[in-house]
Amino acid sequence: MPIAHPETAGRTITTDVPARLDRLPWSRWHWSVVIGLGTVWILDGMEVTIVGNIAGRLSESGSGLPITSGEVTGVAAALYVAGACSGALFWGRLTDIHGRKKLFLITLAVYLGATALTSLAFDTWWFFLFRFLTGFGIGGEYAAINSAIDELIPAHYRGRVNLVINGSYWLGAVGGALLSIVALNTSIFPANVGWRLTFALGAVLALVILLVRRHVPESPRWLLIHGRDAEAERLVRGIEQRVEAETGKPLPRAGDEMTIRQRRRTTFTEIARTVFAEYRKRSALGFSLFIGQAFLYNAITFGYGAILTQFFDVPSGSTGYYFAVIAVGNFLGPLLLGKLFDTVGRRIMISGTYLLSGLLLFGTARLFDQGSLSATTLTACWSAVLFFASAGASSAYLTVSEVFPMETRAMAIAFFYAIGTAAGGITGPLIFAGLTGSGKVGDAVLAFQIGAGLMCAAGIVAVFLAVNAERRSLEDIAAPLSAAASRVPLGGRDA
Repeated sequence: MPIAHPETAGRTITTDVPARLDRLPWSRWHWSVVIGLGTVWILDGMEVTIVGNIAGRLSESGSGLPITSGEVTGVAAALYVAGACSGALFWGRLTDIHGRKKLFLITLAVYLGATALTSLAFDTWWFFLFRFLTGFGIGGEYAAINSAIDELIPAHYRGRVNLVINGSYWLGAVGGALLSIVALNTSIFPANVGWRLTFALGAVLALVILLVRRHVPESPRWLLIHGRDAEAERLVRGIEQRVEAETGKPLPRAGDEMTIRQRRRTTFTEIARTVFAEYRKRSALGFSLFIGQAFLYNAITFGYGAILTQFFDVPSGSTGYYFAVIAVGNFLGPLLLGKLFDTVGRRIMISGTYLLSGLLLFGTARLFDQGSLSATTLTACWSAVLFFASAGASSAYLTVSEVFPMETRAMAIAFFYAIGTAAGGITGPLIFAGLTGSGKVGDAVLAFQIGAGLMCAAGIVAVFLAVNAERRSLEDIAAPLSAAASRVPLGGRDA
């Protein structure tokens, strides 16, 4: 059992708050949490898609911005990725120290302000700066939101809720693809206005979400560990009263209590030792899942437009429609398969979605190599691949947010998110841009095979290392570092 640092040692308390949260039935209060926290991924999907689709328009004369298409998809995209990675690590640490609520309000405010200021860009350096800051806010959102969701949602529903929320990114991608078609239509908006309106709309939507999010409470689990157990008790009692009033019947008795030694913060040394020594197999699992999905997605989405235009003569202005179809398939995967992660189980579903999506992409590569596909059938194949891959990719976020101790949760999410985002941001331009943009069938096939191979490799890792976390409390999956004594098993350590 870890020993609390002298600066962080506090009272020892026994509590049943985590068990009381996990035994709650689904209610309107849980819906308010989902809406307040989960809808931000729609903004992220819309943001990334819009920037990709407006690259050509921004580089045209009359756009009001002296920038080239290559600078939009190259420099600006790289800065957004750099911002997201650094933001995840920066805000992730603060989320573990200062709480989930304070940070998920601050990070959304950063995103809102940066997006609004992007719409006012008058020079290239301004556009670059606020693309970085937009990513900086979004990166922090991943750590704060995923940790809060897992700690507020009952164990029986945690898997499906987490998957659907992370998968909602693709609803934003659909909206971004369709919105860019309208915004870039010069018969509706002038060339120097339409692209600005898309960013302004993102800021307006973020403001609406921020107003809703104010009512989402702090995580009671975080409050307990940081010496605010009386506040946690009042909060949970209020939630229970609301749920009982909604259902019209008393709640069942909670399960096990646990005893914790309260602390103010956890040191970097403790975090590193926990994640990379005591839970090293789980770290290897998280690394594999994030790298696998990053390569598969880059193999398809980074060059989908070039493939459609070069091999199937699809007009560049129409590729947004095809992307919208792909994005729908991405969202339907977590939506329709999410429940199975809570019933069939994590190990089977994580490994299954990774392996199946990889094998389907291998099959797509073979059909493409044989010249058996049209633009429509290739898009259908991509949609089938990403239906399973999206559920798998979302489960990567679920995995790293639930298999590490409470005190390291936000930082663990941030670390693995940064790995996956950096891998995608680096491998996309360096590997897949050349392969999918060369105009050679063999190069595009190789891109597909690289993505498929790494996705399958991650699926094999999951067969052996995935944690059976379905319907288990977070404290059972990984006991808090502050646990002093508990009837909850100190489960899950690798060593």
